Amino acid sequence: MTQKRAESSPQIAILLSLYNGETYLDAQLASILVQTHRDWTLYWRDDASTDLSHERMRAFAEGPGQGRCVEITTRHGRLGVAGSYAHLLDAIPTTPYVAFADQDDIWEPKKLEWALDAVSRRPAEKPTLYCARQYLTDADLVIFQESAPLSRRPDFHASLTQNIATGHTILLNAAAHSLMRNTPPPPSVLHDWWAYLLTSAAGGEVIFDNRCVSYYRQHAHNTVGATGSFIRRGWAACRRGPKVFMTIFNSNVACLREGQKTIAPENRKLLEDLAAARTFVQRLSVLCRYRSLKRQRSVESLVFRLWYLFPTHPRSQTVKRVRDSTVPIRSGKYR
Repeated sequence: MTQKRAESSPQIAILLSLYNGETYLDAQLASILVQTHRDWTLYWRDDASTDLSHERMRAFAEGPGQGRCVEITTRHGRLGVAGSYAHLLDAIPTTPYVAFADQDDIWEPKKLEWALDAVSRRPAEKPTLYCARQYLTDADLVIFQESAPLSRRPDFHASLTQNIATGHTILLNAAAHSLMRNTPPPPSVLHDWWAYLLTSAAGGEVIFDNRCVSYYRQHAHNTVGATGSFIRRGWAACRRGPKVFMTIFNSNVACLREGQKTIAPENRKLLEDLAAARTFVQRLSVLCRYRSLKRQRSVESLVFRLWYLFPTHPRSQTVKRVRDSTVPIRSGKYR
């Protein structure tokens, strides 16, 4: 049965990209349907799935979600995770709030309500991004850990070194969504990290909710996953070495410098200083002047600074799309 919308409540556009997600999709859709905030529209596209994802989504749209689901079909074929969400962000109409959904997670019933309560208290004209912690579960939704709380507040300096905004927990206001329209991320990041970078770069506010708002399912086919052990994550990052991370870092700096006119003056100064720092002495000077250019954990900050001081590859090099997390390189899955 279609849920009635509260006439005075602000509408939320939920964006969902599908790719071979039939196994867990029904559970995610059911958790959206029972949200206590009822005024939402689900905009979705299928990213060239080869399973029954499209059929299951159509069944939901014609059944329990009737009148509340809009398929975006203006681009066909495989765009990848970042490309698919970037297209959704460009294709949907202007809406007061935008939330990202993943095809294999489950939301707490009050997830949208909590996010909206936090973001709606801020001025509408100020770009604002909400994100939160999650329960980490196995494929059967057995919780084995909660994602870590933050040890420092999110801001632009921090956003350059690490993503803390897990995609399926994010809610953007219209001002933050406007920053992302027709502004796809560089090849190094996904939509969630890019949202964090653009919002904080523009002088907007990033709200991190210490509550767990979703069940983040870990299974064999995650596009992006989380590793519970800090030691295992650290070891994986060390095995990769600085090359991948610093290529991502430099790519983000270059893309922000060249493509964004909305960046706050103090943040643009940081970007210019980072771009101009070529020698060891210049990079050391940057770290001394911008002491908040660090990650969530002290040991991670030390590793970042060493990697920044002693780059091992040309600054112009590009890489395939990868992900960023605490020490490992994963986008949107901070642990």
